[in-house]
Amino acid sequence: MTIEKRNTDCDACLLTREGRAFEDIGRGIRIWWEFMRGFIALRGAKNCVTIFGSARFDEKHPYYQMAYQTAYELGKAGYTIMTGGGPGIMEAANRGARDAGTCSIGCNIVLPHEQRPNPYTDIQVTFRHFFVRKVMLLRYSQAFIIFPGGFGTMDEVFETVTLMQTGKIRDFPIVVMGSAYWQHMRQFLVNTMLENGTIDEKDLSFARLTDDPKDVPELIRLQKVGRTL
Repeated sequence: MTIEKRNTDCDACLLTREGRAFEDIGRGIRIWWEFMRGFIALRGAKNCVTIFGSARFDEKHPYYQMAYQTAYELGKAGYTIMTGGGPGIMEAANRGARDAGTCSIGCNIVLPHEQRPNPYTDIQVTFRHFFVRKVMLLRYSQAFIIFPGGFGTMDEVFETVTLMQTGKIRDFPIVVMGSAYWQHMRQFLVNTMLENGTIDEKDLSFARLTDDPKDVPELIRLQKVGRTL
C-alpha cells in the first residue's frame, strides 16, 4: 500500500507542482524506461484484441458474464486477449481467454484503490502512468471491444476514437457490448454533438453494437474486410 501511494503521489506532482529541471529529466527517464519495459514484455504478442470495461462488476453481474463469454469466443477464434489486467470486466475477459486456451495479457496500473492484478493472465505488466498503459493496449491490438465502464473506460474509448479520427492509428474494428448501457451515449452523440457540428455523420460509424458474444468474431472480420475495400 505504501508503494502504491508513493507512486501515485509522485505522478500527481507532474501536473500539480512546479518541479526543478533535474526532476523533470529524471521523470522523463523513468517514463522512457516504462515504455521500454512494456515494449519488451509485449513484443511477442500476436493477433490481440483489447477489451475495455469497468473494474467494478463482480462475477455475478451480467456484464461480467458477457465479457467472459466474449473473450472465450474470441479465444476459440484464435485471438489473444489483452485487458487492463484488473478486476471486473478485465478479470472476466482474461478468465475467458484462459479457459479458451488462448494467450491472456494484462496491462495493470498502480492505483491507491480498486485496481489489483487478476490471476488469469499469462503475461502481466504493471505501469505507473495511464498514458504509457494506453499506448500498450492500443499498440499491440487489431480490434477493440468496449464494455460498460466509468471515467477510465470513457477515456480509453474516446482517445481510441480520436486517434482513429485524426489518423494517428489505423481504422481498427471496434465492437460495443451492452446496448442498454450505451443507449443514452448514442443519443448524445446524435442529438447534441452531431447536431451542433462537433462531429461528422461518418464519425458515428466507428463501432458496431451487439449483446451477443458469438457475434463478435464475425463483426471484427466484417469490419476488417470493409475497411480494406
